[in-house]
Amino acid sequence: MIPAMDLHLLRPPPGVRFFRRYPSPAPFRSRFVTVSSILPFAKEKAKYHIELEAAVELVERACSLCIDVQRSPLSDGRILEKNDQTPVTVADFGVQALVSLELGKLFPSIPLVAEEDSGFLQSQNLVDPVVSAVSNKTSFHEESFLHADVLEAIDRGDRTEFGTKPATYWILDPIDGTRGFVKGSKALYVVGLSLVVEGEIMLGVMGCPNWVVDTFHRSITDVQGYKNSSPGLGIIMVAHVGCGTWTKRLRHMFDSSFRPSSDWTRCFVDGCSLVHKANFCIPDSQAWESLPLSVFYDATTNDNDDIGDKEIRLLPFCCGSLCKYLMVASGGASVFILEVKPERVTKVTDWKGSELDLAADQFKRRIICPAGGVLVTNGKIHQQIVEMISSSSTVVRH
Repeated sequence: MIPAMDLHLLRPPPGVRFFRRYPSPAPFRSRFVTVSSILPFAKEKAKYHIELEAAVELVERACSLCIDVQRSPLSDGRILEKNDQTPVTVADFGVQALVSLELGKLFPSIPLVAEEDSGFLQSQNLVDPVVSAVSNKTSFHEESFLHADVLEAIDRGDRTEFGTKPATYWILDPIDGTRGFVKGSKALYVVGLSLVVEGEIMLGVMGCPNWVVDTFHRSITDVQGYKNSSPGLGIIMVAHVGCGTWTKRLRHMFDSSFRPSSDWTRCFVDGCSLVHKANFCIPDSQAWESLPLSVFYDATTNDNDDIGDKEIRLLPFCCGSLCKYLMVASGGASVFILEVKPERVTKVTDWKGSELDLAADQFKRRIICPAGGVLVTNGKIHQQIVEMISSSSTVVRH
């Protein structure tokens, strides 16, 4: 399940200039606006600034919990496989419990939609390590912190039922990219949290502990070659409707001797307006040949500018879907395209160009069924790609 980090939130207001990334991208720092604050914008500009501040703090703590679990000497024995053959770890349950506990205390009237349930955790006898992981990060006093509280908090994300009317709720993906998480410190994964108010996405926060700050100008080999102890790792991205998209370093990624900057850096999507000049991302589990655009273009992973008219550049990022949303939002990629099979749970349009219906699942708000799949772009080439997808069925593969 992917939190509703809708890229409608990531569009800058009218009049903001988009910077072109091709053929020669400008230095990373020089293209961004930087401010230093708890939030990257004045509170009076953000209607839900209290919720956003809480979300930023919780995602940072959740990322720290993930790192602690990865570094645990018993972490290899805490990787499980769910009934749908996807992996789940102590960190997945720990993040869900932590976020649920804290949000329940801060915003008791707002329900949570999340991924895991405690029944599977209890069947694997892993309640104790989850409680241990959470107790180190929660604001609750240890003496009042019970196993039952953790189990109830986990189940809170799965037991809320909604009616047919627009609803207000939090959406959490404890770890998007669990397959990468279980590989250790070299793979990218994301903790994602967003707030939907009366059916509209108001804010979103993503934390990526292994993200190299200057990722956009390094090869994938360089990015994955870093270790968690490097001070170049870890970012958090925030978006609030009407306030733009911003990133900063994850402060929980460092030991007490290191003081990371509190500066926020504003991000913009790239300015690419030609499909064959765009940088594409696709899921690691899908091949380019399975996507409709493959009838028009071959894919190459070459880093140079020598891309033919019938080719597109495919970024070989090994990460979950939310990391690819992050790439598009910050200008590192132009397009993320995802094919959705009927049994897949996903969720800033479908392949027909229609907005995604967050209330398609009227009761649980967990399942969304986009037509064909999900298309995430910089906005400039969105309609071009929608039209190409529509016409791909009539084109003979070259």
